[in-house]
Amino acid sequence: MTCCEGWTFCNGFSLLVLLLLGIVLNAVPLIVSLVDEAQLLQNPISCFEWWFPGIIGAGAMVIPATTMSLAARKRACCNNKTGMFLSSLLNVVTVVGAVYCILVSTQALSEGPLFCNSPGNSTFSCQFSWKNLSNIHPESFDLQWFFNDSCVPSTGLSNSNTASGGSKYDQHINPTENKYKIIHISAFTGLLLVGTLELLFALSQIVIGFLGCLCGGVSKRRSQIV
Repeated sequence: MTCCEGWTFCNGFSLLVLLLLGIVLNAVPLIVSLVDEAQLLQNPISCFEWWFPGIIGAGAMVIPATTMSLAARKRACCNNKTGMFLSSLLNVVTVVGAVYCILVSTQALSEGPLFCNSPGNSTFSCQFSWKNLSNIHPESFDLQWFFNDSCVPSTGLSNSNTASGGSKYDQHINPTENKYKIIHISAFTGLLLVGTLELLFALSQIVIGFLGCLCGGVSKRRSQIV
């Protein structure tokens, strides 16, 4: 196996681990919502998981490049110039999926859980768009919704509870709210990291694939087998 083939296989294995992790992280808020609320259409944690950044972006769109890269140790596939070029081409799809995962995760972390912005917990209130992304600035990306004691918008009911001592709010809302905030930041921080790593692996494979295509990058032993 040449250096190009070895790096391609390592990339494929790394992408396989990352895509599985992305799917799991994307599924966590959905599973928690199903267990806690016994329904999926109303989710107090978030609705950005419905854009499937881990299942589609970091998952399905990474499968073609992963399959091609893992075939580097087998016959054909990545043991010739055409295979190396194809592995680079398929990793362009991985780059698109990874960037999509990063952008959705960034907006989800910036806005915080759904219950911080929408008392009705409607999954249709989240909108992922370039306009919303352009409103995210480094100085505003401070995760105050996580560090504050509560991010739930104040209402007349909560004010009356506060006036009477706030014991009902503190005992019954805060523990659940903290759990949802932890799940939200854990899931989307993990997806942000997964998307970033997939982007780096995909870009490196694009470079390696083109080098293998231009320089031969095929072991004589494997070319004889094929």
